[in-house]
Amino acid sequence: MALNNTYDARLVQQETAVGAGVQILLLALLGSATGLGTAGWLAGLAFAVAGWAVLSRALHRARLRSFGPANRVTLGRATLVGGVTALVADSFTGRPPVALLVVLTAVALVLDGVDGKVARRTGTSTALGARFDMEVDAFLILVLSVYVSTQLGPWVLLIGGMRYAFVAAARLAPWLNGPLPPSVARKTVAALQGICLLLAGSHLLPHAVDFAIVLLALGSLLWSFGRDVLGLWRTSRVARRVPVARMRELVPAGR
Repeated sequence: MALNNTYDARLVQQETAVGAGVQILLLALLGSATGLGTAGWLAGLAFAVAGWAVLSRALHRARLRSFGPANRVTLGRATLVGGVTALVADSFTGRPPVALLVVLTAVALVLDGVDGKVARRTGTSTALGARFDMEVDAFLILVLSVYVSTQLGPWVLLIGGMRYAFVAAARLAPWLNGPLPPSVARKTVAALQGICLLLAGSHLLPHAVDFAIVLLALGSLLWSFGRDVLGLWRTSRVARRVPVARMRELVPAGR
């Protein structure tokens, strides 16, 4: 039992190496099925290498005793996102296989609701797992917004870039790093982004309908981020006032 509770970097890092290998295998399958071009290969390989490096470093810092079943699901989803990234990159130099892109994206979106349930049922929820899940979600939305922006215009990039803009703003305004209460509305809006972008990218609906769907997604996202930013700002103001009030209580009257 003691051995099972001991951190073993080799066992954990092997999981990430397998994930990178599966990513390359998926790229090879896409290449044989669709004739993946140079842009697609470069984007897919860059995603695999960068993902492996970032995840390996995060696992080393977290010192998890095992990779965990939920993280395996997220890693599988990340592999699909890497495939989507390759197809989107290849779409700039040729005609993308829309059906295949839709299938990979749809499976990745469905699995988004699986890893959290697996983590809760197996008692393996971790801060790293939650962050891993969030980063995979954010990157998929970014890639999809790039793809759809070629059809509807560059304004669609606001959907994919908003989360990264928020992270950058938090470096200048640390109060944006404050904790947010759980919110069903926030989760619903986040899930809506991928669904709307997938519908628009599938070319199944008229252009005007695609435009309206993506515009609705952007509007809901702006509302969600605005609500959270306002809540964090109010919380930070209260937090700054409390120490001042306590100091006034400690200072004797007349001083």
